[in-house]
Amino acid sequence: MSAVLPAAELQADAAIDVAVIGAGACGLVAAMRAAEAGADVLVLERDAKPSGSTSMSSGFIPAPATRFQRAIGIDDDTPDRFAADIQSKTKNRADAGLVETVSRAIGPALEWLGDSHGLEWIVLDDFLYPGHSRHRMHAVPEKTGAALLQRLATAADAAGVMVATGAHVTGLFVEGDRICGLRIERADGQEEHLACNALVLACNGFGGNAEMVARHIPEMEGAPYYGHTGNQGDAVLWGQTLGADIRDLSSYQGHGSLAYPHQILISWALMMEGGVQVNAEGRRFSNEHGGYSEQAVHVRAQPGAMAWNIYDQRIHNFAQSFPDYRDAMEAGAIRQAADITGLARVIGVEAGALSDTFEAVAAFQDGTADDTHGRDFSTKPALEAPYFAVKVTGALFHTQGGLMVDSSARVLSVSGMPFANLFAGGGAACGVSGPDVSGYLSGNGLLTAIALGYIAGRGAAQVALLASSS
Repeated sequence: MSAVLPAAELQADAAIDVAVIGAGACGLVAAMRAAEAGADVLVLERDAKPSGSTSMSSGFIPAPATRFQRAIGIDDDTPDRFAADIQSKTKNRADAGLVETVSRAIGPALEWLGDSHGLEWIVLDDFLYPGHSRHRMHAVPEKTGAALLQRLATAADAAGVMVATGAHVTGLFVEGDRICGLRIERADGQEEHLACNALVLACNGFGGNAEMVARHIPEMEGAPYYGHTGNQGDAVLWGQTLGADIRDLSSYQGHGSLAYPHQILISWALMMEGGVQVNAEGRRFSNEHGGYSEQAVHVRAQPGAMAWNIYDQRIHNFAQSFPDYRDAMEAGAIRQAADITGLARVIGVEAGALSDTFEAVAAFQDGTADDTHGRDFSTKPALEAPYFAVKVTGALFHTQGGLMVDSSARVLSVSGMPFANLFAGGGAACGVSGPDVSGYLSGNGLLTAIALGYIAGRGAAQVALLASSS
């Protein structure tokens, strides 16, 4: 049970300059930055092996004005342009200061990871994710979150960062506005106390806490959760007790394309390349280019909370560049048919209704009619037989609300003052997606994980080293 405890109860078994809770992207980046600044660092990870939301993600990170972009001819992206894209998606409802902070930090963070820690970045330039005005999505060559986390873990190990696994932090020892130490439950049930000069909360949000989801995100109550069950909202619960400024708990990343029942993510690139979604009646029900996050809500509203992604051979071939899609093929999730009648039979919808849907899309494609959902079909080729389909549902991926931080990633109190030595990033911190699902711009999760981890690690080291020298 997460708790805030008086400093007088701390009976330290050991002490560290900087403690980091969570060994995902945020925690490992923060730890490497703190170690580089000269601090002794310990990362505490509740699992036997780091995994969490990073490993379950696509692993794609948006960043402007990087040398990796310039290397492929993208030389007109800027932090200001990126910030404008973020705010356009949120309808200017994200905190402007936080948006500016992460938009400016993420490019230098990725370049630092490349230059100082050997991470290799590629820029995905074959399609634009919804809401991004430039090709700025960076990934490791494997293009998976699991590979990203493995590369970060390898880099952290090479940098001498200590990671304690099977170490579940269940309490913070506090004196005034200062965190003095942590209560840790080990895998064997033993309790340990660790004193620290600074703390970085890099644990994720509360997607695994059904009660908190029902309270703050009622439209996702009962929806599949495609995230780590350990995301129980510890940071938010500690923050509430400490009097921290907590914002946008109703915000989250959803996804309208999780293969059912296989629980495999089907990239939204299929929709951006010309695919459509239909419900159990064989009819489209939304603008598929509006954003994959809010599409989770639209899909959940359909009969049976299900939909079918429909596309053709061209898109099927393109999709095979994504490891998740290849996994879906191996799992038997992908259906195929030679024509519309056969497709209707394969997916179990009425052939006439599906045929009407295809005729309507063809009219949108050639400009003889306008889509009532507002999608522009003119930029991609028309779908051609043979056709492919995959059954999907809408899912909750991760929460976006959390502790408000300043430009140094220090946690702020409700009065607006920063805590002396408490920092946060990733799912523990408030994100840049505004107050609801519609504000999520592709990559916002790893954006704040890595950008705020980069900032928090250095800030925590400075605070910790100053405390140890005084």
